[in-house]
Amino acid sequence: MRRAAGQLARRGQARAPTRQRPAPLQATGPNPLWRWDITYVANTLKGSCCYRYLFMDVAVCSRKIVGWAVFAQESAKPAAAVFTAAYQGAGVPRQTLVLHADNGSPMKGATLLATRQRLGVVPSFSRPAVSNDNPYSEALFKTLKYQPDFPAQPFDGLASARRWVAGFVAGYNEAHRHRALKFVTPGQRHRGEDQALLAGRRGLYAAAKAQYPERWSGAIRNGEPDAVVLLNPGKPLKQEPQSTPTTA
Repeated sequence: MRRAAGQLARRGQARAPTRQRPAPLQATGPNPLWRWDITYVANTLKGSCCYRYLFMDVAVCSRKIVGWAVFAQESAKPAAAVFTAAYQGAGVPRQTLVLHADNGSPMKGATLLATRQRLGVVPSFSRPAVSNDNPYSEALFKTLKYQPDFPAQPFDGLASARRWVAGFVAGYNEAHRHRALKFVTPGQRHRGEDQALLAGRRGLYAAAKAQYPERWSGAIRNGEPDAVVLLNPGKPLKQEPQSTPTTA
């Protein structure tokens, strides 16, 4: 009845907020696009947490962790320090890096803002309350928290949390064969070492199929590395159906 009476429409000059999808970002080489986020875990001190800061390179879909730290607080000041160290360690040229994050207060804090401006880094932000705009960080945190050796009990202070995260980052970058990277490690993908590895695998599969064709029901596994990675690519445009010409 309210709909029929026109009582569901927004009244006055206030308009419903619009949330546009962030512009698509493309990465084809090392260090053009980073994204970062903060996650927390409990420690033994009741009512407090350990906050983990993780920066990841999205370049050519490497997913390598380029910077990390664990602090007792969540703010822009430690985030700026971690980002500066990672930025300088990677040797990123000025005006070439886009840093993507969500809309949390540390991501938009004055200290990090000044750091980005000083280093010539372009910011990019997700829509409020939309985790899909920062999917790589969400996937990384799930991988971290689902590790078999992830402690079942809270960390015993910052030192304990830092030791565990240091081991995770080393294993993730150099030992974890990532399914999305055709089962090479993020470090191999980031350094370009995956090209030779994947070419060798393709040759091995081709030789095995030629020797035992009855064991293969289709083509060999696709081992081509991704050349381009997109962040927030958007939905594909719908193609209009083509009309069938009629004959007289």
